[in-house]
Amino acid sequence: MYRNSSSYGNYGAPGAGPGAGGAAIGAGAAAAHARPKKTLGITPPISTTPPTEQELACTAQLIQTLRDYGQYESEDEAQNREIVLGKLDSVFKEFVRQVSVKNGLPESLANEVGGKIFTFGSYRLGVHAKGSDIDTLCVAPKHVKREDFLEHMYEALKAMPEVTEITAVADAYVPVIKLEFSGIAIDLVFARLALPAVPDDLDLSEDSLLKNLDERCVRSLNGSRVTDDILRLVPNVETFRTTLRCIKLWAKQRAIYSNVMGFFGGVAWAILVARICQLYPNAAAGEVVCKFFQIVFRWEWPLPVLLRPIEEGPLAVRVWNPKIYPSDKLHRMPIITPAYPSMCSTHNVTASTQSVTTQECERAALITNKIMIGLEKWPALFQKHDFFTRYKHYLQVIASSDSNETHLKWSGLVESRLRQLIMKLELVQNLASAHPYIKGFEARYTYRTPEEKDDIAHGKIPARFSSRVQSTTPPPTDGAETQAATTDLAAQAEPAATGDASDAAAPAPLAETGDNPAAPMATADGATDKVDAVDATVPQEGVAQELAALVPETEEKPIWTTTFYIGLTVKPKDPASSVGRKLDINWPISEFSKMVKSWDKFDDEHMDIIIVNVKSENLPLDVFDASELPRVLKKRRRTLQVFVNSGYRDLPLLLQPYSSRPDPLFACLPEPVIRRAPAQEAAVISESIGRRRRVVCNPQTQ
Repeated sequence: MYRNSSSYGNYGAPGAGPGAGGAAIGAGAAAAHARPKKTLGITPPISTTPPTEQELACTAQLIQTLRDYGQYESEDEAQNREIVLGKLDSVFKEFVRQVSVKNGLPESLANEVGGKIFTFGSYRLGVHAKGSDIDTLCVAPKHVKREDFLEHMYEALKAMPEVTEITAVADAYVPVIKLEFSGIAIDLVFARLALPAVPDDLDLSEDSLLKNLDERCVRSLNGSRVTDDILRLVPNVETFRTTLRCIKLWAKQRAIYSNVMGFFGGVAWAILVARICQLYPNAAAGEVVCKFFQIVFRWEWPLPVLLRPIEEGPLAVRVWNPKIYPSDKLHRMPIITPAYPSMCSTHNVTASTQSVTTQECERAALITNKIMIGLEKWPALFQKHDFFTRYKHYLQVIASSDSNETHLKWSGLVESRLRQLIMKLELVQNLASAHPYIKGFEARYTYRTPEEKDDIAHGKIPARFSSRVQSTTPPPTDGAETQAATTDLAAQAEPAATGDASDAAAPAPLAETGDNPAAPMATADGATDKVDAVDATVPQEGVAQELAALVPETEEKPIWTTTFYIGLTVKPKDPASSVGRKLDINWPISEFSKMVKSWDKFDDEHMDIIIVNVKSENLPLDVFDASELPRVLKKRRRTLQVFVNSGYRDLPLLLQPYSSRPDPLFACLPEPVIRRAPAQEAAVISESIGRRRRVVCNPQTQ
């Protein structure tokens, strides 16, 4: 209803609705035959060949696969978004009016100063999926300040019953208010123009609007200006949209879609796709996807990706130029926005995230080549990532608070600064890469004692949270009997290092332990802690309930946590060196803790930040899907000696603790050997994972 209404801004997704969009997608493959009227891009196209029948069929299969993955929303969902945007527009206009009156404007003038919202990002591009957020720009006249927006607009939205999970992130690169409005996630950014009023027919494409604006306002305006430019610079909009839907789904499935974590964000992926569309203007979407991975994988970074030549412009605003600005030379994978002033949309990329992105593009290039010749299907491209089984060591960054409102701000601040920790970790000797996961895991618990609160802040969850018990054993196959083993989060091994700067001891460095989970871990004071093998067998539910009943009933207080993960890759050991490797991560962790705690709103009584090292086999189960299993490291073969002090009469005592376990360690003792074992003789039991256990006895006893 508001999609094409100029009085409410251009916040709709023209042509991308379920009605028009569905028809356009159905005709998208046929539309790929049309040749563009003019050449787009900074170089001529690589190929203008029309698609073959096989490529069209492959594209049709891609569209159906995207539908199967829920990449198209329903008509009801689209209408709900329009209603929400209409309400937001009304709230923003009222906010501008109230601020105008507060600043001394007469009521008659305050009612005419306007205010307008614009959408950008995936919604404006027409590639939003079910549950996607809406990036929204709020444009106000010159007398409305950003501080007013972050305070009064925030309070106005917070008071609405439809709004939940609202937080203002004032310290972000682009200050934003994050909220959920009637179940729809929305990011609100703000810009004020050097105008006394904002008319309803305002066109943001005019460069003159950028005069006398600060950098934050320019960055906010650029989001909408870039989105509109991208749509103008692609030869075939429907091919572009189908391709971008595919790339966005792939990037999210492979966990490389997050600008704040150092990967490409939505704008960067859109510009990359648009550039490939310029190089193959007549290709079908399936072929463009294949070419996308082939080109991006082989791209000679830091050669920038451009949709059109960079314009210098007449205004005193900074334009991306590595020849002038030293900081621009540091951009590892520069993807430049087309709107003036041109900016790098990938300035957050680090050495680690660049390596991961390149590896994923190489994998995707191999798969799409097979898809195009019929040897593979599209779902293979969208296979879920293996982040939580890829590495042996991980860092847990745990932000905790004692109120939901405080935690939204605190966890958002930690997330926005996490890239600084990644860059510091990349400087550590013997560390090859620090790979961050793209999102945090949020949870709410209750604690009864200060000690229990401290345990939760360190990632050790009380056993009474029985709802978090999950199965880690796959279902039986081929008729084999398998006993399900469940693991409560509270049974996870205790972390070996903490990064709290307030602790007396510094965080422990990681020591090389090989494949042995029982190898010693170096501690801060130089001592060694031997971590015993984790037993997968957990007491029965009744035992857990009895243990919980022993805790006295006291008042429970809530605590909110958000946990971020970083996978660590250790450099290969030098074969010529006999010295063990050690990762000293004290300095990066300490500096990061100090940095986030220097936030002017930090309160050590209500907020905390803990960084701990955790091995892959000790990761909490909430990071895995129901169909996934935690990584089980291959254990080294080891020998256990059982000394029989008084002959076979003592053997039942040794066997008793294991009698209730499936395939107990000593169940392999053959009866004749037990009968022949004399006093003071040793039975040496050799155990190897995955092999049949056997008993080697003293030859004299045979």
